[in-house]
Amino acid sequence: MTIHQKPIEERIDWMLALARRHTAEFRSPEACLAREHYLAQHPTAIIVLKCMDGRINIPVVTSTPPGIIQPFRNLGGMFDLGWPHLGEVLANHVQRMVADGRQVLIFITYHFSKGDPQRGCAGFDYNTEAALAYTRIIKQQAEQIFGSGHATVFPIICGFETDEDALILHGEKGELLDLATITKDEAQPLDERLAALYPDMSYQMRTDLLRLLHGNLNWIAEVRSNTRELEIEHKEWMICLGRGFDFLHTPNLALIIGPYSPELAEPICKAAGIIEENMRTGRIPDDGFLLFTSAPYHDIGVDQARAELKSRFLAEYAAVVIRKHFPALASRMHSKTATLSWHSRELDILAKHSSALKG
Repeated sequence: MTIHQKPIEERIDWMLALARRHTAEFRSPEACLAREHYLAQHPTAIIVLKCMDGRINIPVVTSTPPGIIQPFRNLGGMFDLGWPHLGEVLANHVQRMVADGRQVLIFITYHFSKGDPQRGCAGFDYNTEAALAYTRIIKQQAEQIFGSGHATVFPIICGFETDEDALILHGEKGELLDLATITKDEAQPLDERLAALYPDMSYQMRTDLLRLLHGNLNWIAEVRSNTRELEIEHKEWMICLGRGFDFLHTPNLALIIGPYSPELAEPICKAAGIIEENMRTGRIPDDGFLLFTSAPYHDIGVDQARAELKSRFLAEYAAVVIRKHFPALASRMHSKTATLSWHSRELDILAKHSSALKG
């Protein structure tokens, strides 16, 4: 029996155990030293804007230590840098990296399956061209905010083919570098192709990007040497609202909604509709689902206290929306509210709290 078919209490316990394992691995001496060693050699800060799909795990498919790449995840991979909260969070992160003397590389991603369009992005109704067009808008917004000279911040469009986990880089003039098509002999002069793709990219940034590409080439070879089941059906049983869900890189497990859009009710309703349909069709048991909210913090004290309020607000807000629009589903709702320390990746489950909102 897969985790998707177990009783809801067992699924929740499994998820919390997964979070604890992720924290222990992140805080281990080996992992801490690996991050320090990596950053000493590759100082470019990496940001990834991506869909909530658990298959899109850039650190794993590029053999990058956990904690190096900063993800921004949202249902459908849809972002608008004009959203006040998203723009603030992204700009603050970039400014912290630049203050440390680091350049910033932003991956703006879309994903698809070359084997079956229905394994692509449901957020764009499996329309890869529509998803790609959306990434171009985000890239333009990033250049409007951080500048088009790319001296410090360099946004690039990157496709992710989920059957083989292959990256596809889009050049400044529309050229493509599809790593799924690179042979072992072609991997060595990859630096020259990268320089042609991004002629205004600094040497250090190109070197750091090149390491990610070689890591992806190795991963693609590993995927091709093993047979793996390609998940098609939705089996999500969690709605995650907030930030700090890096440990949930398991396909068809959770619908993750970043707290970025000024209108959160719509994606919450979309996610609730998917959960309800999963129950109706028997893809998951109908004994319950989990609403899980999380807010991260950098510093103890005020920042941590504010994160607690954020997470609780998100939980209360989402519960009100679900009770209003999906009353039958709401009766099967379980809730967990948490904060996450960015430094340790420790997830702290908060005690139950009386709601300030009324449904």
